Amino acid sequence: METKHLILNHNSKEVSAKTDQKVDLIVTSPPYPMIKMWDELFEIDSLAKNEEEIGNEFKKSISFLNEIWNESLRLLSEDAIVCINIGDATRKIGSQFRLFNNHQKIVEYFLSKGFVQLPSIIWRKQTNSPNKFMGSGMLPVGAYVTLEHEYILIFRKQKRDFLKNNEKENRLESAFFWEERNVWFNDVWDVKGVKQRNNILNSRERTAAYPFEIADRLIKMFSVKGDTVLDPFLGTGTTTLAAMLNERNSIGVELDEGLYLNFVDSLKKDNNTITKKMNKKIDERISEHEDFVTNSQSEVKYFNENLKTRVKTKQELRIKINKIKSIQIEKEKNEALLRVNYF
Repeated sequence: METKHLILNHNSKEVSAKTDQKVDLIVTSPPYPMIKMWDELFEIDSLAKNEEEIGNEFKKSISFLNEIWNESLRLLSEDAIVCINIGDATRKIGSQFRLFNNHQKIVEYFLSKGFVQLPSIIWRKQTNSPNKFMGSGMLPVGAYVTLEHEYILIFRKQKRDFLKNNEKENRLESAFFWEERNVWFNDVWDVKGVKQRNNILNSRERTAAYPFEIADRLIKMFSVKGDTVLDPFLGTGTTTLAAMLNERNSIGVELDEGLYLNFVDSLKKDNNTITKKMNKKIDERISEHEDFVTNSQSEVKYFNENLKTRVKTKQELRIKINKIKSIQIEKEKNEALLRVNYF
């Protein structure tokens, strides 16, 4: 089996001009409006001093994102699912401290486009720092609650039917383990964040990366082998790597040339190392499942011939996990195509 991964150093507002490939799933984490590190991208006037002025700046940044959502929807199949990791923002305007509800604006947009919202996931990113609280410390009225969570918003238009034989087989092979389901489909995820400092030449100061585990779970939960995953805000390539690991195709778009070059060049330079790291994740997943089987307090009676391990339910009998055999890279100036082959 081979999967293909198109990486574009391009403006996400024009991605449909670069490909007509149909997309089955969006997994992305866009820039967060009203977070200062993104002011330049959104052309935010940091000197805005009153509610009306800052309200206009907020609307402008939301409109920026909506243009990219508009373009992304051009590639979506009718039964595609959209997963967006977004955090709200807090900011002091003059002497007034307030919240900017980014997640609500994204919900409003997708509902206006005829999507149905599915239950969201709360990603908890708590910190134990003694200085994390904002405001007047121990004095009432003037202190503010600390934001220690982000949202993973999930949308779709219609339920997907797996009518073709290859789609049915891909779905069976893409099933997840019983114990994984019991963790992933809870509405609160405790997943550790990743370092944000960016030392990449000609790039922004922070990567704004989100954890591999977030993208990995979402791709396993809401797509099957052979599907195509889109990330219009590729960043450090987390979504593409998760798609590669899970035998999905992908399209990733990144405006920042430094991030684009770093991701593609690292794949070329450290190809074997990255392949080994990815395959190690597969070994760890199977090992964790076998630990579950060994320690289970109830009977695990079914046997998966592909993985040579017992499983809890009949729906897990056909799970098949292939390791990465090779990654081939075809690179042009602002575009790269990765071809991934599996054992």
